[in-house]
Amino acid sequence: MTTTPEAIHSYIAAGLECTHLQVEGDGQHFQAVIVSPAFAGKRLIQRHQLVYAALGDRMREEIHALSMKTLTPEEFQG
Repeated sequence: MTTTPEAIHSYIAAGLECTHLQVEGDGQHFQAVIVSPAFAGKRLIQRHQLVYAALGDRMREEIHALSMKTLTPEEFQG
């Protein structure tokens, strides 16, 4: 089964509070812009770990490549 950008969007939204979430992709490679207050005070690797936690096992099983831009609401507005 091919994963869709919409499915990844719903997985992230279900596990992480987002004020903006955009996911694009072709079924193999995906790009996401994720804006969350949970990222405040966190370094890049910590932000990505929060997203990976929201995706859970899907990151290994369904999603082959995901590039992320992770921002706080302040960074996104800035």
